[in-house]
Amino acid sequence: VQLQACGGGLVQAGGSLRLSCAASGRTFSNYPMAWFRQAPGKEREFAAGIRWSGAYTYYADSVKGRFTISRTNAKNTVYLQMNSLKPEDTAVYYCAARDKVTMSQRLDEYDYWGQGTLVTVSS
Repeated sequence: VQLQACGGGLVQAGGSLRLSCAASGRTFSNYPMAWFRQAPGKEREFAAGIRWSGAYTYYADSVKGRFTISRTNAKNTVYLQMNSLKPEDTAVYYCAARDKVTMSQRLDEYDYWGQGTLVTVSS
């Protein structure tokens, strides 16, 4: 099983980026997926999550209203649209999937992780 994240880069404050994470090796269409992020010198934290159908989404307070998580089950892919980016959004962003159908915001409850993609927001 492999999760391949891409789309990170350098952007100015106020700009936008779209991250993608494609899963291979098995389908996650019946399971929740999420994006976590880890800023320099800080612990990895939950950013956004989505249930299998895409009907329910969850966000950390710090990104609510600016980030949108979505998924295309036919492509086994989850996305994170990030708008109005701030310097404090600078982090390595990881996609994750779990083997249980219930949603979670705990990183220790996710079974599969992508390699991370770096997002740098300049002021």
